[in-house]
Amino acid sequence: MSSLRILVADDHEVVRRGIRALLEGHPGWEVCGEAVDGRDAVDKARDLNPDLALLDIGMPNLNGLDAARQILKSAPRTRVLILSMHNSDQVVREVLEVGARGFILKSDAARDLVAAVEALQRRTTFFTSDVATIVLEGYLTRSLSPEKPVKNRLTAREREVVQLLAEGKSSKEVAVALNLSVKTAETHRTNVMRKLDLHSVADLVRYAVRNNIVHVV
Repeated sequence: MSSLRILVADDHEVVRRGIRALLEGHPGWEVCGEAVDGRDAVDKARDLNPDLALLDIGMPNLNGLDAARQILKSAPRTRVLILSMHNSDQVVREVLEVGARGFILKSDAARDLVAAVEALQRRTTFFTSDVATIVLEGYLTRSLSPEKPVKNRLTAREREVVQLLAEGKSSKEVAVALNLSVKTAETHRTNVMRKLDLHSVADLVRYAVRNNIVHVV
């Protein structure tokens, strides 16, 4: 099988080392870069142009789902494999919606990681039987009871602002992280709170957790 260049993104160094060791033990696979959070992953994907990006879903500054969205928008040929600690119907559905080709639980990485990467290298998908069951059950549930369109859906930029605010960053820190003026960051904050009908930072944090923008370990 041809060579494969892989970007590994996880905010825990020990996890990155373990994943790197697993991947580089496979002939023809090269870990071309490591990223410590979602924003770093987007930057490195742009600079390194990997064949595959392996993204932890629960990263700070920019979560794995939003990082995947940005990576696939700028480099649609990059295949994305998502790692998560949770496999709820909502999480799995969002993984599929962003365009990821595979999904595995962190607890199953030692067993499934190599098989998942091999599948994506062949340009197929990889989902465990448990995840496939969740996808099917979710599909059947939505078919019987179609969801109403989501009102006031956040833009990609607004999701970034929500994550940073929910992680405790000030408007000034949000502005620096997103290369915005403080006034623009404050405007985004005001618009988000109004759009979502939220009235406090605590409300914002609850929204971010409930919608998989930030992840509680």
